[in-house]
Amino acid sequence: MTMKLELAEGRITVPAELLATSFGIEPAEVSEMMRSGDITSRSETGEGEHAGRFRVTFWYGARQVRLTCAEDGTVLTRVASVARR
Repeated sequence: MTMKLELAEGRITVPAELLATSFGIEPAEVSEMMRSGDITSRSETGEGEHAGRFRVTFWYGARQVRLTCAEDGTVLTRVASVARR
């Protein structure tokens, strides 16, 4: 199954199921956890050889999920990791 993010008016929408699965939480919890700051994110736009792609990284506790996407929002790679302490 191809995962795709929605892009509209400079905003990126990620399916709650994708983050919930990555972080071991229920999909219904994702929106509230993002509003409260428990889940944070950062987006980056590719330059040079990476032009036309973008990357979105999400953090929840010690866990991180990085999605690299094509210009149309198709997820090209998904990398999940846990921070070492």
